[in-house]
Amino acid sequence: MRAVVLHGQEDARLEHVPVPPVGRGEIRVRIQAALTCGTDLKVFRRGYHARMIVPPAIFGHEFAGVIDAIGADVAGWQPGDRVVAANSAPCGQCFYCDAGREELCEDLLFLNGAYAEYITVPERIVRRNLLRVPETLSFEAAALVEPLACAVHGVAETGVRTGETVAILGAGPLGLLLARGAVLVGARVLVLGRRAARLQAARAMGAVEALDVGSGVDPREWVQARTGGRGADRVIEAVGQPRVWEQAIALARPGGTVNLFGGCPAGTTVTVDTGRLHYDALTLLGSFHHTPRTIREALRLLAEGRVPAAVLIQERTALDELPDLLPRLARGDGPLKVAVRP
Repeated sequence: MRAVVLHGQEDARLEHVPVPPVGRGEIRVRIQAALTCGTDLKVFRRGYHARMIVPPAIFGHEFAGVIDAIGADVAGWQPGDRVVAANSAPCGQCFYCDAGREELCEDLLFLNGAYAEYITVPERIVRRNLLRVPETLSFEAAALVEPLACAVHGVAETGVRTGETVAILGAGPLGLLLARGAVLVGARVLVLGRRAARLQAARAMGAVEALDVGSGVDPREWVQARTGGRGADRVIEAVGQPRVWEQAIALARPGGTVNLFGGCPAGTTVTVDTGRLHYDALTLLGSFHHTPRTIREALRLLAEGRVPAAVLIQERTALDELPDLLPRLARGDGPLKVAVRP
């Protein structure tokens, strides 16, 4: 089969590799759509991911397709079924799984290899995070399940409530999905980001207003002017840069909650005004990944048409063209998401 194999830093090649075998409890999927993702672009730029992928390896992790083959002891599935699989599954047995924090599982099993014609889904993911795709939902839209599940998890962790004002920093795919998630809860959403097309996408996701942070307007003053001078009730940072984490904290009102959602580079630090943190009684938290519950909630939202997939999936490409496209996407000079059709 054809697959895009990561060999190192900004070195991805289209290669012919063996079709992956199917073991006990596993299923093999013929991929119908795989989506580019910010995490995959980070992996491409760095050449590896400490927890998920060691080159040379096929990468990509957002996909949907049709079951091609089934291993022994698999029940309830058959070839031809339309499916989407999460990119991980918790063990269900460790301290964190028992505590209801499955995203922090001590043995979280990851799956990569979506930039290919076929992918074999491990037994644990088949058992915990393989879902049936309704006939009414396209494969491209279904492949959004994983990032949307992360956004659903983030919005829930932030405690967003109906009628609150939520400021989202970042207008990339996750920022836009977080914005949509907050809108669906009934919040009034403000998005702060860059590039006119992405800010327009934020409005299409339901944001009431969007600010170009490169325009020279002070973000804190802009948010305060729209919140009676108080600041946002909830703030979610979806950029993953220390300076933006600090900016997110500055946008919250007294008693507000700030979710530092975007993952910063390893070893970086931020400075927090201890007086503000204490006397304004701020709540700072971080959200990571997704859970089996949010994977299912994400599929439900997509199947019901409550998340406009077309706002995010802006281009399509063949698998053969992906190695030439990745450098452009890694520079930030491209569409929000590209659907790869093997």
